[in-house]
Amino acid sequence: MPKAGSLHDLALNTERISYPKPDEVCVQVKAIGLNFADIFAMQGLYSATPAGSFIPGLEFSGVVVAVGSGVTEWQLGDRVMGATRFGGYVSHLNINHRYVIAFPQEWSFEEGAGFLVQGLTAYYALTQLGNLQPGMTVLIHSAAGGVGILANRICKKLGAYTIGSVGQECKVRFLQEEEAYDAVILRGGNFKRKLEEALRGRPLELIMECIGGKILQQGWETMAPMGHMVVYGNASFSSHGAKPNYPKLIWKFLRRPKIDPLKLPTLNKSLMGFNLIYLYEQTDKMHRLLRELQDLALKPQHIGHAFEFNQMHQAIRLFQSGKTVGKVVVRV
Repeated sequence: MPKAGSLHDLALNTERISYPKPDEVCVQVKAIGLNFADIFAMQGLYSATPAGSFIPGLEFSGVVVAVGSGVTEWQLGDRVMGATRFGGYVSHLNINHRYVIAFPQEWSFEEGAGFLVQGLTAYYALTQLGNLQPGMTVLIHSAAGGVGILANRICKKLGAYTIGSVGQECKVRFLQEEEAYDAVILRGGNFKRKLEEALRGRPLELIMECIGGKILQQGWETMAPMGHMVVYGNASFSSHGAKPNYPKLIWKFLRRPKIDPLKLPTLNKSLMGFNLIYLYEQTDKMHRLLRELQDLALKPQHIGHAFEFNQMHQAIRLFQSGKTVGKVVVRV
């Protein structure tokens, strides 16, 4: 991609890759997972976006085709999934050997490409920041997305009561029948009333927040004392076009919820933010969390939509539309 600013600037280029460094492996990429961070980065709205030209993409799966001289735990032909700080929209990449892990043999490459970023985001937000405990009531926004699906499965493994929220009615039945949410809310008018009805007198103790705006505010007001809200995205600021709609974004920014830190001790609530980029820089901690996550033996990610590499623009447009269920992946 020449530079951030417009999705139209995403173009296919060919260049030669070098042999991996002593601490790297070269992976022939088989599938790429799409994420909202990719969209925000390509539009220039993500603070972690590299300056100048860059290759988007945070997660992938593939086969090891070359091994650096100092690497002992990987061999040619190993099937791996990996996370990278951009650079994932490729056919091959060299990456430090610690940023790839094996995935179950029964998983497809598409399932492997859809697990790491969403799984780590959901697990860290719920267990480390949200202090998820058995019996807690958890509100999960974008419940039919990659993070939402895995967050619900983690909650169920740990004995929590889950309420999912979605923006389109066609997703409600899927969540009820396929993912066993305890309750599902269709966002829109009267969201706060719908949330209170879904709670049925239960205290709302943890919110996985990725919408922003009025939805964030109403969730905050409904959350019980000692509750935790973990913000890991802001879907209300996303655009359905190739470029950001800056007048609309400015209007939303000025009207964003404002939570007074001086009132937090009185309210006895916690508001936290999380960005996987920072966990990526703490490799030992990331591996520990991954081991804990893998010990839960979750089902593989639900792959709702798969595209070919030459359909990348179509995949991104569908992903932007908000009409997807589960993970959107691109085969290489």
